[in-house]
Amino acid sequence: MMLKGKLKLPEKARRAFPDRLGSLVAGFDDKDEENRGFDQAFESGPSGEELETFQPNGFGLDREFDEEDDDDYEKSDGESDLRTRQKSDKDAVASVSVSEIIAADEKRSDLEYELSQKEINLEKLQRIASSGLPDEGGLRATAWKLLLAYIPASRDLWEKELTENRLKYAKLKEELLLTPSEFSRRKDEALNSNEQYADSDVDGPLERHDVSQEDHPLNLGKASVWHQYFQFAEIAEQIDRDLQRTHPDMKFFSGDSSLSRKNTEAMRNILLLFAKLNPAIRYVQGMNEVLAPIYYVFSTDTDEQNAENAEADSFSCFVRLLSDSVDHFCQQLDNSSVGIHSTLSRLTELLKTNDEELWWHLQFTTKVNPQFYAFRWITLLLTQEFNFHSILRIWDSLLSNPFGVQEMLLRVCCAMLICVKSRLLTGDFVANLKLLQHYPEINIEHFLQVAQDISPDTSSFHLSL
Repeated sequence: MMLKGKLKLPEKARRAFPDRLGSLVAGFDDKDEENRGFDQAFESGPSGEELETFQPNGFGLDREFDEEDDDDYEKSDGESDLRTRQKSDKDAVASVSVSEIIAADEKRSDLEYELSQKEINLEKLQRIASSGLPDEGGLRATAWKLLLAYIPASRDLWEKELTENRLKYAKLKEELLLTPSEFSRRKDEALNSNEQYADSDVDGPLERHDVSQEDHPLNLGKASVWHQYFQFAEIAEQIDRDLQRTHPDMKFFSGDSSLSRKNTEAMRNILLLFAKLNPAIRYVQGMNEVLAPIYYVFSTDTDEQNAENAEADSFSCFVRLLSDSVDHFCQQLDNSSVGIHSTLSRLTELLKTNDEELWWHLQFTTKVNPQFYAFRWITLLLTQEFNFHSILRIWDSLLSNPFGVQEMLLRVCCAMLICVKSRLLTGDFVANLKLLQHYPEINIEHFLQVAQDISPDTSSFHLSL
């Protein structure tokens, strides 16, 4: 059918229209030029010309060619082929994006179904989590608690376990985080209450209670609450400084809002309590970075009760997570079989097993020893090497490993080296050190797959809790 008042479709729009489906797919960005071409696709031509119609599929045009048009068409044959190939490439990207969305929906459904069972299949949960957990719906919070064995596989026991652990945390805070003045005040209140109850019928002058030796601020004895308070004052100051530097680009952790202040106070309580309960280790700079992902995930849980108790839950899971690597923070154990130097040696052996060429180049040619870069990778669980969203994804794989966090962590570290192999092989000591201390942006899913494919050495690792 031919209509008067010819309607022209610009070349730019002709390229954009067939690929418009891509803009409806998450993760697919059309170029601005293509978008503008689609929005301005129709332009009125000179009067008296014929209107051309779209084919039913919308992807082609019927045209009547005169001789000049036919010559132009033949000249642009090569350009048409190129556009066809470009279109095929874009269609492939759109197709991949659609398949990824479908796969993500299926994974979410599988995870929701598994978490709804009366008895959670932990092996299946580990398989699902190893490929990444959804950010929404609080599913990651529940999955991490299960993977860290904070809650049991039986759903019927969840409420009991959570209640008990949260009460224990509240009691620990009351015993260990009170200031000496608050401790003395509560002690006096309890004493006065008991005496008033005993002497309720006796009138007489009020008595002043003597300050015991243990409660005196100048008492330097180890049993003195003031001595213990001053002993941890310096640690508390270090924790405060580190928390101010924790993900300064995220309003959740930084800024002067009531939310950030609340979160900072909660994390401070956790780290200070950990330090008091572990006098051999106390607080080591960087522990704040390890705590941050756990506290963030738990406090953003869509379940209000769980979110309100994020501090207590984070403390228990933080302790469980560090139990697999706490010896790395103890300087006295650095050269032991469980110390950081032993772990770095295992990373070196893992690289040698999986890529001897790269191992030789780093070890002997450029002499870039793993303690120059991997010490931070391992002790801080990669929290300083990637953006926050990527950290959460990487931790899904770490926590879901049946042989424990440390085993998977070494494979991930080894994969990080292999994924930048070409740059390392052409670099000298300075270039390689700079590269590994400031790790470049990378496709997270790709390098995690490389880590999964690395031949592990499970002989020195125990099964996770």
